[in-house]
Amino acid sequence: MGLLARIRKEWFIIGIVVAIACARLEPSVGVKGGPLRPEITVSYIAVSAIFLNSGLSLKTEELASALLHVRLHLFVQCFTLIFFPLCIWVLVHVLELTSMDPWLLRGLQTVGCMPPPVSSAVILTKAVGGNEAAAIFNSAFGSFLGIVVTPLLLLLFLGSSSAVPFSSIFSQLFMTVVVPLLIGQVLRRWLKEWLERARPPFGTVSSAVLLLIIYSTFCESFSRPNTQINHISLLLLCFIVFSVQLSFMLLTFFISSRPASGFTPADTVAIIFCATHKSLTLGIPMLKIVFAGDEHLSLVSVPLLVYHPAQILLGSVLVPTIRAWMNSRQKSAILIQ
Repeated sequence: MGLLARIRKEWFIIGIVVAIACARLEPSVGVKGGPLRPEITVSYIAVSAIFLNSGLSLKTEELASALLHVRLHLFVQCFTLIFFPLCIWVLVHVLELTSMDPWLLRGLQTVGCMPPPVSSAVILTKAVGGNEAAAIFNSAFGSFLGIVVTPLLLLLFLGSSSAVPFSSIFSQLFMTVVVPLLIGQVLRRWLKEWLERARPPFGTVSSAVLLLIIYSTFCESFSRPNTQINHISLLLLCFIVFSVQLSFMLLTFFISSRPASGFTPADTVAIIFCATHKSLTLGIPMLKIVFAGDEHLSLVSVPLLVYHPAQILLGSVLVPTIRAWMNSRQKSAILIQ
């Protein structure tokens, strides 16, 4: 693959690095009251745009075929929204005994509270040849569920560092997340034929708006000289993120691939990706609302920014291995019959 092709493929991860570098060079542009006016353009317009876009792109009409696979859906949602955050909570308490930056640890807990992403888990499940319908259902349903559950989990495990009352936090979440999402779904019913014909680049639009939110978040951080990232803590965080991701992938594999589980090999593939992947698109805007005005918001955001490329990289590397396992299990099942 050539350099330009690689850049086009990985433009979002490169964009994150560029956005943080630009924020470092001239943080005054994206701070509150600055030329960008993030208190309006980011907190309301950008966040609302992301969820309007999500509402337009979510193909909820295609979920009926996967609706009856209740055990699989229950396993994925309980794992990602109950078991995952509880395990991270225990890990964070252990890591608090070390010299690791406490705000990065709070950020690690936020990763555990996030729902599955809409895109990456589905793409990787499809690449392996797993149960794509189940992956689509759990990604979409998890996104809807995350609108309510994720803020509650964040407030349960971390509290709110914002001076904004809880009622205002949920009011802003409703107006900038729920309402645009519902409007997007209503518009989708009217524009369904055009959307299927034109295939607008929903993922690209959301990613571009997300870069604006990331830029603004780090502008706020770099405008405060006392907020610095400990490099040793950052390296340790990267190791922890990859270890957590791999450990949970192995755990979901061993649980769901056992004959007693009742899941097919194709189901196992969907479970591995949907139960362990976390949504950056939903996560960053929610952190922006729940931790509004907190000077450490950028540090809290770092673990999620690390987890996002880590889950894509690790998943992509493991695709051939998981596909080979699934094909061998399916062949064995045919021979036994």
